[in-house]
Amino acid sequence: MTDLSYSDDELADILDTVQTIAMPGASASWVRPSHFAMKYLQRKGYRVIPVNPREAGNTLLGETVYADLASIPDQFQMVDIFRNSEAAGGITDEAIAVAKEKGIKVIWMQLGVRNDEAAARAEAAGLKVIMDRCPKIEFGRLYGELSWSGVNSKIISAKRPRLARNTKRFG
Repeated sequence: MTDLSYSDDELADILDTVQTIAMPGASASWVRPSHFAMKYLQRKGYRVIPVNPREAGNTLLGETVYADLASIPDQFQMVDIFRNSEAAGGITDEAIAVAKEKGIKVIWMQLGVRNDEAAARAEAAGLKVIMDRCPKIEFGRLYGELSWSGVNSKIISAKRPRLARNTKRFG
């Protein structure tokens, strides 16, 4: 079973170096968590490319929606999986298959999403894997945003928030 403890430095390094994120499971419904997370990450300076076969060809928050990772014509460094743990396996396998071509470095599985076998395959292929975490929540927690975005961080602290290494997201 994969250890799910990730250091703040490890998470911050990912959030500081990733510029473009593919998001399988992105929803056009504004009340869905994936929609809110996509909008939040865009406001923090990331390009988020939605992946949803039912919405392919449509536009979501200013981005064209693609049916799968292979269909995305651009490079992206991270795959943020907003699907269940079982579906994460197939998405991870697709990411491994196109990793070199697309520039993928990180597989990130959302809160409640864990697939140890898929994680092992991705790590064997040289990809970094984060499971059962939300980049939106981690961004808010690591960079001191006080809002409901930190609810699931499991951390309450009187410490000063760490300063963002990549200040381009705060302008």
